[in-house]
Amino acid sequence: MDDDDVSARKGSFRKFLEHLSGAGKAIGVLTSGGDAQGMNAAVRAVVRMGIYVGAKVYFIYEGYQGMVDGGSNIVEANWESVSSILQVGGTIIGSARCKAFRTREGRLKAAGNLVQRGITNLCVIGGDGSLTGANIFRKEWSGLLKELAENGDIDREEVQKHAYLNVVGMVGSIDNDFCGTDMTIGTDSALHRIIEVVDAIMTTAQSHQRTFVLEVMGRHCGYLALVSALACGADWVFLPESPPEEGWQENMCVKLSENRARKKRLNIIIVAEGAIDTQNKPITSEQIKELVVTQLGYDTRVTILGHVQRGGTPSAFDRILASRMGVEAVVALLQATPETPACVVSLSGNQAVRLPLVECVQMTQDVQKAMDERRFKDAVRLRGRSFESNLNTYKRLAIKMPDDQIPKSNCNVAVINVGAPAAGMNAAVRSAVRVGISEGHKMFAIYDGFEGFAKGQIKEIGWADVGGWTGQGGSILGTKRTLPGKSLEAIAEQMRTHSINALLIIGGFEAYLGLLELSAAREKHEELCVPMVMVPATVSNNVPGSDFSIGADTALNTITDTCDRIKQSASGTKRRVFIIETMGGYCGYLANMGGLAAGADAAYIFEEPFDIRDLQANVEHLTEKMKTTIQRGLVLRNESCSEHYTTDFIYHLYSEEGKGVFDCRKNVLGHMQQGGAPSPFDRNFGTKISARAMQWISTKLKEAQGKARVGLTALRSVSDRGTPLLGSRAVTRYRK
Repeated sequence: MDDDDVSARKGSFRKFLEHLSGAGKAIGVLTSGGDAQGMNAAVRAVVRMGIYVGAKVYFIYEGYQGMVDGGSNIVEANWESVSSILQVGGTIIGSARCKAFRTREGRLKAAGNLVQRGITNLCVIGGDGSLTGANIFRKEWSGLLKELAENGDIDREEVQKHAYLNVVGMVGSIDNDFCGTDMTIGTDSALHRIIEVVDAIMTTAQSHQRTFVLEVMGRHCGYLALVSALACGADWVFLPESPPEEGWQENMCVKLSENRARKKRLNIIIVAEGAIDTQNKPITSEQIKELVVTQLGYDTRVTILGHVQRGGTPSAFDRILASRMGVEAVVALLQATPETPACVVSLSGNQAVRLPLVECVQMTQDVQKAMDERRFKDAVRLRGRSFESNLNTYKRLAIKMPDDQIPKSNCNVAVINVGAPAAGMNAAVRSAVRVGISEGHKMFAIYDGFEGFAKGQIKEIGWADVGGWTGQGGSILGTKRTLPGKSLEAIAEQMRTHSINALLIIGGFEAYLGLLELSAAREKHEELCVPMVMVPATVSNNVPGSDFSIGADTALNTITDTCDRIKQSASGTKRRVFIIETMGGYCGYLANMGGLAAGADAAYIFEEPFDIRDLQANVEHLTEKMKTTIQRGLVLRNESCSEHYTTDFIYHLYSEEGKGVFDCRKNVLGHMQQGGAPSPFDRNFGTKISARAMQWISTKLKEAQGKARVGLTALRSVSDRGTPLLGSRAVTRYRK
């Protein structure tokens, strides 16, 4: 991207905002119902975006109760009101269940309190009950104002001036039980808490050959249970939307005993708190424990996670999701007209979208109705494509079909890791191996990248060999950045020796380039005319055409956690600015998203060229900021954002220009961004996208049966959008 592209994009954004003036408008923001990590990030985004466009923004403390009580519960917020709250769990403006708001009398008081401050735009962050209440309030608004005028509480002019109420909702719920959005604020953080506990339990359980039954939250939604089961490779999972079939007790015990026979020391069973059987009778964690102890005699423990799942700091994903939704909510309020229905800001894929609130609430209620009527297939379908995909993938990977029931394809498929290690690679390999075996292929592991491929470091890998891989960081197969170019003949020879019919490459940009080199060599080496697919796995998130790469979320969480600790280290000391260097090569994803998640004052990335004037402007901004009550500043720099404006240069510039106001420190995060256990997102994403890649391979192998060679179209890079990503223009662009 050149300077003209950047300035044009910035200019179009400014022009867009010109039509979104909030002058003369007032926005009220409240959090209601159960708290969820990330709510504070949403509140912060609403406040700052509202102030940015010239509107007044009011905190409404204690949810609807504060709206009914009025007085000091409704307070105007300023820019500093939301400083340093990104990393805080819960909600700083409080949340409460309010019986009074369920009555017309209570809503009448609430309307009077809002009109008093000129608030006719309401942003509600909560669950389906909170959002339903907001919609009822909006429908009654004109009638409430007329009644207030008749009672003499407001005059006729105010009725006309505040004639209609705009309502926009954001779903804050760890349960992810609201239809219409792929993810609700707080869900990812809750998954982090669950997986942290599971990883900790695994070490002690393996020491004693134990079975653990974990009960997770979710009310009547099994999302947390399902995704955590997928992320940790649980042996069994109980969900309200998909109860186990009749005879599940015996089937589960057989599965657990088979695992013990394979020398597996640990069994994990995950139970959603609302789990039921096909007759709608509850299935409890204690019942499952008694069953395992009675039938198998295994040492079994029950762990009920409870409100631990609501606690802790929000994950990077939740901070970014909430921030994006908060901005979109303000835009939606400013664009609303009297005819605009109340909407909810949702996540569809990687995009923030607006959906009619009433329709989403109705779909959510339809799920519960389907479960009550024991239409469980409908319940799963109504939960959305993501839920259904997770469930199908879990079933496929958790239980191995008997060998005599798997149709043999007589095809050999190899899996290889290429490039730098990325958290989630092992989950992707596990998924590929198990899906491949379930489709009748013989699976081979290639060790140490293309170097190992050329040397013949190839070994058949089975179902049990990849057990427990989902939570392992790095690359168990080993990975190197070496490209295949100089070893093409040796690689072709190994393809022939091992009769490899398809190749799955899991890696970053080197994997992408390697795939292109293999495809270019097909004219010389017929052995390479087989289906080949790559799955993007790199912390840099720089593979063309894909919104996400495996490993980027884990690296982003590492950066965010580190920034939180660094900022905290400045508490109680003199004013200080931190310059943080992140990885990413020529891709600014980590620096940009890390800056958003950590609340940085500036982020320097390769995609947006900057000069000394930009640096000077940022220094002056921080200098002014530090003269107030603010004690610390944070600046992120992508490692390759500029050849000359290095981390050292920026550090010395800030140190010199900030003399007498603040001092400066620098930190280069380095390879710690590539290490650690993969996040729940990376485990789940790696599992699903790798399974998708194997399904594509199987399709191509079936199409190629009876043909001498496979056409060049059987070459693909699988992204989260499912689009082909190969092409010379993309290579030219993404090398820098």
